[in-house]
Amino acid sequence: MKHDEWELLGVRGLAATDERAEEFTGTLLIHRVTGSEPVEAVSIRVKRSMLSELESNLSRLLTRSVRFTPPPR
Repeated sequence: MKHDEWELLGVRGLAATDERAEEFTGTLLIHRVTGSEPVEAVSIRVKRSMLSELESNLSRLLTRSVRFTPPPR
């Protein structure tokens, strides 16, 4: 069975109704790496805990990257 490979191009409109929300909605922009199809927009819902885990993992990955300079906070 062949598995398709997708490329994440962006995340749009990730937002919640208030700053204490536990769930956020947005759109993933993806494209099939080997395909000629146009970019697809997929509506998503993401839990706060998942975003926190993702932020931690991406921060760790980018810190180890050679040419990454974190933006000022």
